[in-house]
Amino acid sequence: MAASANHAVNGTTGNGERPEARRDHVIIFPFMAKGHMLPLLHFATILSVHHKGLRVTVLTTPASLSFVRSRLPDSVHLVRLPFPSLPPLPAGVESTDALPSPSLYPTFLRATTLLREPFAQFMASVPSPPLVLVSDFFLGFTHGVAADAGVRRVVFHGMSCFSTAICKSLFANLPSVGVEHGGAAFHVSGMPEHVTITAAEIPSTFEKMGDLDDPVTQFLINDVGLSDVRSWGILVNSFVAIDDDYVAPVESFYEHGARAWLVGPLLPLAGDTPEPDKENDPEGCLAWLDERAARPAAVVYVSFGTQAHVADEQLDELAHGLVRSGHPFLWAVRSDKWSPPVDLGPDGRVVRGWVPQRGVLAHEAVGGFVSHCGWNSALESLAAGKPVLAWPMIAEQQLNAKHVVDMVGTGVRVGSGGAAVVGRAEVEEKVRTLMDAGGEAGQRMRARAAWARQAARSAVGDGGTSRVALQKLIEELQKSYEVADACSRAPCTLTDRGIRAYTTVWVRCMKSEILCTKDMIL
Repeated sequence: MAASANHAVNGTTGNGERPEARRDHVIIFPFMAKGHMLPLLHFATILSVHHKGLRVTVLTTPASLSFVRSRLPDSVHLVRLPFPSLPPLPAGVESTDALPSPSLYPTFLRATTLLREPFAQFMASVPSPPLVLVSDFFLGFTHGVAADAGVRRVVFHGMSCFSTAICKSLFANLPSVGVEHGGAAFHVSGMPEHVTITAAEIPSTFEKMGDLDDPVTQFLINDVGLSDVRSWGILVNSFVAIDDDYVAPVESFYEHGARAWLVGPLLPLAGDTPEPDKENDPEGCLAWLDERAARPAAVVYVSFGTQAHVADEQLDELAHGLVRSGHPFLWAVRSDKWSPPVDLGPDGRVVRGWVPQRGVLAHEAVGGFVSHCGWNSALESLAAGKPVLAWPMIAEQQLNAKHVVDMVGTGVRVGSGGAAVVGRAEVEEKVRTLMDAGGEAGQRMRARAAWARQAARSAVGDGGTSRVALQKLIEELQKSYEVADACSRAPCTLTDRGIRAYTTVWVRCMKSEILCTKDMIL
């Protein structure tokens, strides 16, 4: 068996036959939400720019075509799949940020499952077997289609290992998780001993997890659960310096020894983006910041992302608190109906269109970021070296805030967050703490932010941990098919001694989902 495997790796099988050509096609299928799309679009760009021997295809739907195309180089092939019709979801609504009401979210999730058939047709049309399918965990149906086609699936969550591991641990301990602890901090099973959370930090998603009649819960159990844990590997938008302690806990929830590959931050830090941010600045945010560059690090940037709904009452309190803080601010607001209840003055600006967030955070005039702590935004703040006022609202944002504030040490957080309205006095106090570069807390945050910036850039640079991990991921994927090809062709001659010697080979075979009687022996 060892000889057969070696022959396969070197270009021939044990029967003297040539194995199939080395696979070189990467297919990427993001979930239809901006926060899930953007990192995978940059991942596609990295593959195209730094791995010239690979062909890269990104799948999307008609309404997202322009957005996706504008963020990819021409070398990345784009395939459009028809988005299914499923009333009462309006026609043309093909991403979560376009939903006219949060109540349509369960219907949207159901609609995405109907993409299975067009996706299967696409996979059947591919002329040569792909190397890998990288797909969002929400698109659970892609796992079965890829397996039927003999293709490895690497799953993407869009979260750090820290948050992913905690979420999986909490899910495994439903329905009692956090209940018996009240407001006290408790250790999360499977995590390092220093990782504790409170009931208030449990993601809001878990509030309904005990209700098996809830449509989102049903979707996560029936359409996501097994397809996720049976994936060949996990692609993680993070980097070793901030997330290495939590890799093993994540991997422990997956079958057949799947590995987590930390390849982030998946951001344009080194000229990998096809278009500079200034070409995507319709509101003139960067020009407005240029006018204030004479006072470095004086401006507060405020954004709560594209998903969370912020009540008018909270927007009012935030407006008052920002004005009272005395710091200039640039504030991205989603609502097109809300108006500030107070005069913002010349140094307070509200924008309602697209904001080039990476360019804003990198600007010398910006000194701090008031953020919902979506993981993309958290990574952008770390990569820019800017401290954060963490204001988590939905999903796993409470855990991201804990990661950034308590583990990495680059921020401070509002006292409550979530559904409670944060008053103007607390906003004023926390913004001043965030922006006080001379205070003890401010100095500590800025020192850690500067360290995080350097660590992020080193990770994706030549020889960096993320760059090396991506290369190893590609190599391991290619080797997995070579081993599988040898196993499928060669006669079984393993002795007990040989089985022990080649356990690693057979683990790879099991990961490729090839059925073999020796699986039972191991």
